[in-house]
Amino acid sequence: MVKVGIIGASGYTGAELLRLCAQHPSVEVVAATGDSQAGTLASHLYPSLAAAYPNLVFEEFTVDRFTGLDVVFLGIPHEAALEIAPQLVGKVGCVIDLSAAYRLKDSSLYPTWYGFDHTQPELLAQAVYGLPELYRSQLPGAQLIATPGCYVTAASLALTPLVRAGLVQSQGVIVDAASGVSGAGRALKHGSLFSTVDEDFTAYGLLDHRHTPEIEQVTSAQVLFTPHLAPMNRGILATCYARPQGDAPTTASLLASLATFYKDEPFIVVRPQVPSTKATLGTNTVHITARYDERTGYVMVLAALDNIAKGASGGAVQSMNVALGLPEVSGLSTVGVYP
Repeated sequence: MVKVGIIGASGYTGAELLRLCAQHPSVEVVAATGDSQAGTLASHLYPSLAAAYPNLVFEEFTVDRFTGLDVVFLGIPHEAALEIAPQLVGKVGCVIDLSAAYRLKDSSLYPTWYGFDHTQPELLAQAVYGLPELYRSQLPGAQLIATPGCYVTAASLALTPLVRAGLVQSQGVIVDAASGVSGAGRALKHGSLFSTVDEDFTAYGLLDHRHTPEIEQVTSAQVLFTPHLAPMNRGILATCYARPQGDAPTTASLLASLATFYKDEPFIVVRPQVPSTKATLGTNTVHITARYDERTGYVMVLAALDNIAKGASGGAVQSMNVALGLPEVSGLSTVGVYP
């Protein structure tokens, strides 16, 4: 069995990691921290975990508690991950970070986009980006994996095949995406209160959302990214626009290019039908479609996923599977919860 620890298990991504690990045939969770909830039964905070973890108690973090484990997930804020990861890399088999602390390869971007200086250039260079569909060959044996952002996962999987194939221009790409409220985390914030979110739909992070440089890093495209908050718990729907490069494509040729690129991917569904967030609920699956509009000359690509699953914890477990040589689909569902 793979011995797993979760640091920050009391947050939404931590709870999702616990759910996914409970259904993973090769994983045993041996330690779970939640400093703000230390001493609390996991099942008290999340009754959904009661059957799988009746006696699991959130702990406070100590390095010794995690030393020697096969995998440690970090579900903590960026600067906390920047502090804790160096204490664990080399002492555990693999550290998988769900924050942005090791995502951006250019450390000079962190003060502008995240408000802190990056103090671990060696680890930043060592970190492998945890998006198996695009970086699978780099994951086996990785000691530090940086799990992508949820918006980034959707936009990158939609756009990258077309950019790499030279079918769309890499300049002036527009990503318009909406996320469920769980993307804001479990902390009490005015912007994620029920009375604030219910019956509302709003844009935020105009021109300066921190996922922008990450999307550009993965897609190799210049991107104008606008996120929106939707009144739903989970899910992301990204609508991406780009100008074609070379001869004008057709909708059929775009779909064929995407389907060919992802033909062996267990978690990517390319279909003519418009993607739906509900269809991906609770899964590690991404639904993608594309159109070419002859009237305006734009290529449009849409992607839907579950922001906590494939967009965070599910993607992290998928990367773990690849890194350790386990079946990539272990512990992960491709069938959504419906209705």
